[in-house]
Amino acid sequence: MIHITHIETDLGMMVAGASDKGICLLEFADSKHHELELRQLAAWFHTSPVHGESPYFETLRVQLSEYFKGERKNFDIPLDLVGTEFQKQVWISLLKIPYGFTASYSKQAEMVGRPSAVRAVANANGKNKISIILPCHRVIGADGSLTGYGGGIWRKEKLLAFEKINNLR
Repeated sequence: MIHITHIETDLGMMVAGASDKGICLLEFADSKHHELELRQLAAWFHTSPVHGESPYFETLRVQLSEYFKGERKNFDIPLDLVGTEFQKQVWISLLKIPYGFTASYSKQAEMVGRPSAVRAVANANGKNKISIILPCHRVIGADGSLTGYGGGIWRKEKLLAFEKINNLR
């Protein structure tokens, strides 16, 4: 079963999903991708998402609150990643980009041992269903530009600025 709830954050309402293994979705409610991601989760788990509570949601609320207060730099909530093995490898590599820092897509491709797979890495990041916790907002263009982010470039900019400021504390 996949439980779904809404969580208000400093950057807007988010939709969270949890399986019996952990968080499988954390997406901004106004993202154009979250409906597709819900359908993908339903297909993956062979069940329809149900609004309700999960034992993981209270921990998620606490950790997101701590993050937005600048008190948490790393999350330790269980995750249930839904994707191909390559996508999972790319998403896990995001955790190697330190809080307050950025990396290019080419650097991330090197991190996963596929230096020529920059486009594939960028595509996998675009399919990341767990925003903020798997920090794809920390990946930028090789020229330093803020490239695509499912939650909107304005949120990516705010998250990066927030982390940079809090990293100096």
